[in-house]
Amino acid sequence: MSEATYDDLAGVVDLFGALTREELETALDELAFKQGRETDGDALSGAISDAVDAYYLVPYEDDETDAELLTVGPMAFPTLPDRAEDLPHILDYPTREVPRDELATQVESRLRAAAASAVQTGDADEIERLLDVTYDLEAWADTDVGSIRERLDAALDAEGQA
Repeated sequence: MSEATYDDLAGVVDLFGALTREELETALDELAFKQGRETDGDALSGAISDAVDAYYLVPYEDDETDAELLTVGPMAFPTLPDRAEDLPHILDYPTREVPRDELATQVESRLRAAAASAVQTGDADEIERLLDVTYDLEAWADTDVGSIRERLDAALDAEGQA
């Protein structure tokens, strides 16, 4: 998947603030219909998962409703796909606001776990990718992930010396 595709997914989510995975799949299916295209459910599901893995979309665990909502992540530059502007008028989904501080805490926790895993396995490509995420996360939310970045940098330095 391309970054533009992930940004389009983020753009659709941004229309509503946050969506469940099922709502996003339905919105993308409706969008494809409006564009005169067929959809592949497995491909849609895979694209959404890939966008989450790449931090273009991030899950938010809503304790009040016990639901997982997807919202725009730190790597995204949301773009609106052709004909997407009509989706809020077609779909009866609420506009949701996710508490940014809680979301940032959840994303930081996820990033910390991903960084630990990448360092443990010595996956240099993943370490470099996560380094990029640390910078974007700090620009996106009021959070300091310098300690995560230091750990990732140290792991890359150790890889280079091995």
